[in-house]
Amino acid sequence: IKRVTDAEFREYTLQALKLTDLTTLAGDDTESNVARLCFRAAYPFSDLATHAALKGKVHTAAVCVYPSRVADAYRSLKALGMVDRIQIASVATGFPSGSYPLQTRLQEIQFAIEQGASEIDIVIDRSLVLTGRWQELYDEIVAMRKACGDKVHLKAILGIGECGTMVNVYKASMVAMMAGSDFIKTSTGKEAVNATLPVGLVMIRAIQKFYRLTGKKIGLKPAGGVRTVRDAIAWMIMIRETLGEEWLKPELFRFGASGLLDDIEKQFYAVSKRL
Repeated sequence: IKRVTDAEFREYTLQALKLTDLTTLAGDDTESNVARLCFRAAYPFSDLATHAALKGKVHTAAVCVYPSRVADAYRSLKALGMVDRIQIASVATGFPSGSYPLQTRLQEIQFAIEQGASEIDIVIDRSLVLTGRWQELYDEIVAMRKACGDKVHLKAILGIGECGTMVNVYKASMVAMMAGSDFIKTSTGKEAVNATLPVGLVMIRAIQKFYRLTGKKIGLKPAGGVRTVRDAIAWMIMIRETLGEEWLKPELFRFGASGLLDDIEKQFYAVSKRL
């Protein structure tokens, strides 16, 4: 196995940072901790000299918050002059269970967009997967796609830990893509099982099949359980070896994470000292 050099490890570290949706989805989220999250997304390193050396080009791809906190995120990013550079993702549609009336789930999407969200992370109703009601699932995601319109990115969270089987994960991936999802995402981060490499590979195979059938590139977002740079590197290598280098950009690959940035900063400083 080829050893990753320090210089390569440093590059991977910065790449993982640029692919991260920095997330807070806690019951005690407030305006102030969302503001801190946004500042951290824009200025991920505590040492300002590092930012100067990187010419301010290194920031996370997005911040991800609840719909009621989107306005806080928008205000914070606007004050930092980063609204056009850092996306605002909002979970919606009865996160994390998805077990709410369809009408309220669609209203939640509309509310988040009105507040300033540029990306919506919907969560599918896993009961439809477990009972094989694929047409119903398709119709619901089509309605959610319509609610997002053309300009807002839609990421479909499958909740893989509650889909029952790998076959169901594959089928749910295909249905979500056919219904108009721009991304498929592993998990809410609230299930017992979240992003694992084997389930990621199943979703990648679905993305490859969909690309062969339609010519459309769909993104992948592992979320929950990606806590270290080494975790992130394993995912990036798997993407490179399967989907190819062109998928390793924020338009087609994201990490949904809250703790990953801490390890990114720690590892970046450690490897920079060695170089």
